[in-house]
Amino acid sequence: MHVTSGEAPALATALRLGRVSNLPTVWTNVLAGTVLASGTVQSWRIGIVLLAMSLFYVGGMYLNDYFDRAIDAAERPERPIPAGDISAATVALFGFAMLGAAILLMAATGIAAALTGVLLALSIVLYDAFHKGNPGGPVIMGLCRALVYCGAAAAAAASVWSVTGTALGLLAYVAGITYAARQESYNRVGNLWPLAVLMVPMVLASPALVQGVVAALVYVALIGCAAYAIYLLARRPIPGAVPRAVGLLIAGISLVDAALLASTGAIAPALVASLGFPATLFLQKHIAGT
Repeated sequence: MHVTSGEAPALATALRLGRVSNLPTVWTNVLAGTVLASGTVQSWRIGIVLLAMSLFYVGGMYLNDYFDRAIDAAERPERPIPAGDISAATVALFGFAMLGAAILLMAATGIAAALTGVLLALSIVLYDAFHKGNPGGPVIMGLCRALVYCGAAAAAAASVWSVTGTALGLLAYVAGITYAARQESYNRVGNLWPLAVLMVPMVLASPALVQGVVAALVYVALIGCAAYAIYLLARRPIPGAVPRAVGLLIAGISLVDAALLASTGAIAPALVASLGFPATLFLQKHIAGT
């Protein structure tokens, strides 16, 4: 069905455009950034940040489809814009509106959070507009996720410095996922070397191994998730192994959050964050995450 500019999208189209199956990983990013910065989640601010970061994510996904509409018409004609389910102008309108609303929400929690929100919005647009064929694209995507940590920290503690190291670890992991998602095929093992950046947060989270049995199990779960995904990418033992591996790695973002929390002894938040992993995998079965 063709739609006119300005018409609200149908629910199914809206969910597909926003790739909302991956939202649990955004929420666990906010949880991790908040706890790592302030040690607590007992504040109204985290609710504001959860909503803002959800809007940043969904708005960014809308704009991704908007900027990729010509390529999708040739390579992925089933996507909502080339399929005629919604107009490109409507997608752009909703996407930019969500980014604007997210910035305003972040501003309600303080100047530092507002500035971080502006930087995140700019990074999202930069990635969406220029990621095709851009070797720096995976790093920009990683920066977008790192800024979720920074935004949560800024809202909770008016500073991002306490999460700088962990944010860089998340940046590296997401950059690795983005590289994997670009690959149509792996012709030789040498093509896998950029995925070494997936190990960065695992190094940062290694103190979890001495924080008790539960913390160690969370850490081992992260290692197992990444190892199985890399196996799928390297060997492709089943049909659709590459998209399955990418979906698994995306869900693993919540395990990164959980392991980083566990490494500081924040066991209860780590367990909550780990629930984002099965939640994302479940949602991906119903709404495509890539």
